[in-house]
This record gives sequence, C-alpha cells and structure tokens, in this order.
Amino acid sequence: MDLRPTWSYANALWQRRGRLSWIDGALVLGLAGMVAIVIEFAQEWETVPQAAVEIDLHPAALIRYTFFSLSRGLLAYVISLIFTLAYGYWAANDAIAERVLLPLLDVLQSVPVLGFMPGVVLGLVAAFPSSNVGLELAAIIMIFTGQAWNMTFSFYYSLRSIPPVEREVATLYHFNWWQRFKWMEVPSAMMGLVWNSMMSMAGGWFFLMIIESFRLGHRDFRLPGIGSYMSVAVDEGHTGAMLWAIFAMVLMIVTLDQLLWRPVVVWAQKFRVEEGAGDQIAMTSWFLDLLRRSRILAAATDASASLTSTADRVFPPLRPAEQTQHASPAPPATSVTRWTSMLCLIALGVVLFWGAARLAVLVSSVSLTQWEHTLAAAMLTLVRVLISTAIGTLWALPAGLAIGLSPRLSRIFQPIVQVVASFPAPMLFPLVIAGFTWGGISLGWGSILLMLLGTQWYILFNVIAGAMTIPADLREAAKSYRIGGWRRFTTLYAPGVFPFLVTGWITAAGGAWNASIVAEYVTFRGQVLTANGLGAQISDAAQRADFSLLAASLFVMSAVVVVFNRTVWRRCYSLAQQRFSLSN
Repeated sequence: MDLRPTWSYANALWQRRGRLSWIDGALVLGLAGMVAIVIEFAQEWETVPQAAVEIDLHPAALIRYTFFSLSRGLLAYVISLIFTLAYGYWAANDAIAERVLLPLLDVLQSVPVLGFMPGVVLGLVAAFPSSNVGLELAAIIMIFTGQAWNMTFSFYYSLRSIPPVEREVATLYHFNWWQRFKWMEVPSAMMGLVWNSMMSMAGGWFFLMIIESFRLGHRDFRLPGIGSYMSVAVDEGHTGAMLWAIFAMVLMIVTLDQLLWRPVVVWAQKFRVEEGAGDQIAMTSWFLDLLRRSRILAAATDASASLTSTADRVFPPLRPAEQTQHASPAPPATSVTRWTSMLCLIALGVVLFWGAARLAVLVSSVSLTQWEHTLAAAMLTLVRVLISTAIGTLWALPAGLAIGLSPRLSRIFQPIVQVVASFPAPMLFPLVIAGFTWGGISLGWGSILLMLLGTQWYILFNVIAGAMTIPADLREAAKSYRIGGWRRFTTLYAPGVFPFLVTGWITAAGGAWNASIVAEYVTFRGQVLTANGLGAQISDAAQRADFSLLAASLFVMSAVVVVFNRTVWRRCYSLAQQRFSLSN
C-alpha cells in the first residue's frame, strides 16, 4: 500500500496551520517533564530493597512522593482499562463464559485489598529479590484491585443494554467483531465508562495508606509515596505533616481532574444518544480548548485521520446490498473467536481449580468454632454494608440526577465531587474516630459511617452517568406534556438511571465489603479499636500473619457476596433490563 499521498496530504495540512504557538511550546515542555518523571520513577524501581524505607516528613519531600503515587495510580488505571474492555466484552458476548465470569467478578470485587496483598507481595518480592520491581508491581496490582471491578461491571451492563435495533443495523452492515466493538459497543458504554473511570481512580486512592506502607507480621514493605507519608505522620502524631499530606492529595486530585477527567467528560458528550438539543448548555474544558489550538496535535490528528481514510479505501466496509454476495450464517472470525474464548475459559478453569485446591489445604486447619464465628461476623458486616448502601442511595440519587441533568451544575460540581470522592477516606478516619469518642458512639455503629465515606460515591457517579444518557428529546416531551415533579421522576428519570443505579449498588456494596477491613479495625492514638465483624477479623488475621484464618475469612466473604449478588442484585438488573430500560 502506497502511503505517500497520505503523508503529502498531512504535510500540506501542516503547512496551512501556520506557526507554532506558545501552546505547542508548553505541550513540548509538559511532555519533557513527563519523561523526566518516568525516568525518576523508573530509577526508584531499580533501588535495592531495604528492611524499612525511611520516609522524610519534610513538606518538600511531598513533591517527589506525590508524583510516585500518581504514577502508580495511572499505571494501574491503564491496566484496569485494558482488563475492563477485555473481560467485559468477553462476558457480554459469550453466554457460556458469562456463567463463570460474572460470579468470578463478584468474588474479585468483594475480596479486600488485604486478601490479595500477602500472596502478591510475597510472590513478586521473591521474584525480584535484588530490586524494588516486585514491590512496585505489587503496589500497582493492589491499586488495580481497587479500580477495575466497577469499571468492568459498568462496561458489561452497558454492552448488555445496547438496543436490539443497533445490533440489527450492525448485522445489516455485516460488521465484524472489531467494527462492532469500535463503532457500536464502546460508544454505547462510553458515558458510564468515563464516570466509572473517575470513580475507579478514587477507589484506587482509598487504600493508598495500606498499599504504600504494608506490613505483614514483622516484615515492613514500605514504598515512598503520599500514602506512606500520611501513614508515618499518623503513627508519629505529626499534625503538620498530616495537613501537608492532605493538601498535596487535594492538589493532585484537582490537577488530575482539570488536565484529564474534565477534558475526557467534555469529549465524551459526543457519544450521547439524543435527537433534540433542548436547552442543554454545552460543557467546556479550558485545557481541552487549549489542546485543540495546538498545531502539533492538530497535525497528528490529521495524519491519523488520513491513514484511516486510506485504510478504508483499501478495505472498504460492506454495504447492505453487497450482503447477498458475501452473506453467511456467521462471519469467518466467529468460529475463531469462539474457539479462543473456549481455550481461555479452559485455562481459567484450570487456574481456578488449582486455586481452590490450595485454598482447601490452607483452610483445613480452621476449627468448626472459628467457621461459626466467621459466619456470624459476616452477617454483622453484611448488615452494615446494606445500611451504608441505603444511606448512600438516599442522598446520591437526587444529587446525581440534579448534576447529571444540568450541564451548568455538572460544570460546577464535577471538580468538587471528584476531589471529595478521590480523597482517601482513611486519611480522615482519625478525625472521625475522635468525633465518635467525643460523642460516645461505638465503632460498631460508627463503622457504618466509615464505610459510607468510601462507598457512596459509586452510587453518585453511576447516577450522574445515567442521568447524562437520558435523551434530551424525551425530556423535552415530558416538559411539553407538563409532566413534572414526582411523576416525571417515576416515568422518566427512574427508568433512565435504574440500570446505572443497579451498577452503583453492586459496586458500592463491593466497596463497602472492601472498606470493612479499615472501618471495623482502626488504629487511633496508639490503640486498636475493633468492631465485631468480618472486616476486623481479616485485618487482625493479616496483622498476625494467620494465613489459614485469613483465607477462611475471605472465602466466607466471597461466598456471602456471590449469594447476595445472585439472589438480589441480579434480579434488580433483570428488572432494569425488562421494565426500566429506555431501549425497550
């Protein structure tokens, strides 16, 4: 294929765009700074492991620590996004695999970070004994476990909610799997994926203090970062350092929102499905506007579009009229895809069988009394999880509708919500616990509030995403027919956001189970405060390096979550598909 006309076209576009502006210079400097940060972060990976990393509590050290934590979070997000697209697509398009993948996803989202950390950290540290590569990879994987699950649930449910008419059009035009994925499935899931991506970053920060300052028995696996900085400051009672850590965390979150998430949200507006513009106010991003004025990015975009156009001319898509000549019961790639899926499913089954065998050996030493106590603790934690989810829904549903239906409110509150949601709630636990002590509130009840601090945002972000996907023409029709107040909520808004709300409930409940390990087991002023529950039992077992009890506790937690998801949340999702879907 001769690409010379394409490059000539791109060069002509470059010549017509004029001289480089200060925006291009700032962009080049920014890219150079990112390269320098990557080099600095890579050097940290090559550091020889130490028995205990010394954390400098001077405020100037926070600059370096914040960049390290941000780099880990972004790398974990890239892995989470790849996992989401692959796992969600597989589960949504393979009915056989779906029966295994969805329950497995329920288990994965319910397992707290302490359930993954011991095995992952010890395994990777042993694999890279002469450098920090293993410990850094373990930290990134742990952050990934706080990010991936709600994104995957959102993507899967979005794919399953695609209107049948769109799938019929894709079949009519004889789309292959890649064309369906690129032009139908990803655009349909984009709004939910974007808002859940923001929530995923928040979920990754939630356990930052534990991830960067992890201790197992007498071993200290500490990494330099804002989480370990805050952990050391809390242990030493250094109020000034704690305030500096909070300031650095807020500054990092605001910067990330303005330079990444706000432009992505504005860009994603083009994927909204609606026929009328209504009275919508266009959302804007000052950083995205600057990028659009960059000559370098414009030339790169033109070159990419020209390459795509050339590829389309060489490999033109089939038209409906051409199907009589090329029609077949299934595209050629279908059988290959089916066999690939089957092989992956077999490999996954082998891994799960091996894991189940190892788990059986590990929990064989747990006594019947311990099993009974674990099950009772799981029921107490389940009650706290449901109460925190219900409280979160009471305020997040109306607030999410208000923000999602109004671009003006979204422009005002998105940065605020992003900052509040992304801030690691455990950093505020000392202040909240002090309030509990002053008010005479036991941790048994107070742990519900501690769970709520980290899980309510899953509901809010999903409701906002659902409200933003309600077509403007339906809202105009409701306004024209003077359907307002409670009736508009029950006939339009509730059906429109209910599928997203179910996703929010599932991920919020999973987040609450995860948060239980820090909500039911809190260190305050040198004392360990516990509430009777499964989260406290898991934290205590991890502290004592009691792997048998830890494995038994995680098994019970996963079993309770899977049973509840299958009997309650799954029925809610079926209801959302059958009765409360705007595509029906």
